[in-house]
Amino acid sequence: MTTNITNPALPTVALLDDYHNRAHSFADWQGQQFAQIEFISEPFADEAALIASLKHVEAVGLMRERTPFPASVIQQLPNLKLIVTSGKANASIDVKAAAAQGVTVCGTESPGHATAELAFLLVMSLTRQLIPLVNGLQNSEWQPVMGSDLRGKTLGILGLGRLGKQLAGFAQAMGMRVIAWSENLTEQTCLDSNVEYVSRASLFEQADSVSIHLRHSARTHSMVNADDLSRLGETGYLVNTSRAEIVDLKALQHALDNNIIAGAAIDVYEQEPTPPEYWMIDHPRVLATPHVGYCTKETFEVFYGQMLEAFKAYYAGKPIRVISPS
Repeated sequence: MTTNITNPALPTVALLDDYHNRAHSFADWQGQQFAQIEFISEPFADEAALIASLKHVEAVGLMRERTPFPASVIQQLPNLKLIVTSGKANASIDVKAAAAQGVTVCGTESPGHATAELAFLLVMSLTRQLIPLVNGLQNSEWQPVMGSDLRGKTLGILGLGRLGKQLAGFAQAMGMRVIAWSENLTEQTCLDSNVEYVSRASLFEQADSVSIHLRHSARTHSMVNADDLSRLGETGYLVNTSRAEIVDLKALQHALDNNIIAGAAIDVYEQEPTPPEYWMIDHPRVLATPHVGYCTKETFEVFYGQMLEAFKAYYAGKPIRVISPS
C-alpha cells in the first residue's frame, strides 16, 4: 500500500518499509516544501518490483534490516540522489556503489537500548516459562510447567559491545552471574563491566542462557554452530536479537528437534517479513518475535524525526550525518 503527500512540482521522496502506515505519526511530514512524500507500507516481492516502483524517485528513506539496497538496485535507479537510513550504518546498503553513482547516503542516531531490553525480556520469558504458562491458562491448564529463578543463573553474552554491556547490567541487577566472549574481547573490557571473561567453549558450557550481540560479517556468519549448541546443553537457552545469519540455522533446528538445547528466543530471520509457515514460527521450543528489538515509539521518533531532518538538510544544500564509503 502506498499513501502520498503530493505536489507534482516537487521531487519525490519515498519512505519504504512503513509497516502498518506508522511513519506519519512519528514526524511532521505534512506541509513540507522540499519534496512530495510517498509512504510505502508493503515489502517488495523482488528487486525487479523494487526498481520498477522507484524509477521516478529522487530520494528514499530506509528502515534498517528491511529492504536491501545493493549495487544491483542503486545502479538501476537513474533519478536516485539520496538514501537516508535509520541508524548510523546499514549493512544492506552498498555505500560504495551509491558513491560511484553520485548518491549521497545519510543516517540517523540510534538510541539502541530497546534491543537490550528485549533481549533480557526474552531471557526472562524463557527462564520463567512465560509463554507455556500463558498458553496453558488459555487452554484451561493451571500451571502446566515450572519456571526457574533468574537469580543465581549464568548469562553468557556473545559480544560485549554497547548492547551487550546494557544487557549485562540488567542481568546483574537480577542477581545473575554474567560471562562473556568474542574474538576481540579483552579481560579488561569485561572487568570494566564487572563481567567474567571466559573462553568460547566455557561460555556455552557454563551459561544457562546465551544472548548474541555481534555484528554480522563474513567472520561471524554461522558462528554459533552445532558444537556450541551441544555445549549449551539440554537445559540451556539461546537468544538472538542480532542477526539470523550469525547462527547455523540447520544446526539450531537439529538441536531444538532433538532436545539438545531447551529452547531459543529468536527476533531475527533470514527473510523478513517472515512467512508464517517458516519452521521457527510455531516450533514448540522457539519463542519467536517479529524483529521488534528496535521497534519502540521512542526509537521511531528518533529515526523518522531525524530522517526528516536529513531530507530537509539535503535539499537545503547541507547534507547531515553523511555515511561515507570508508
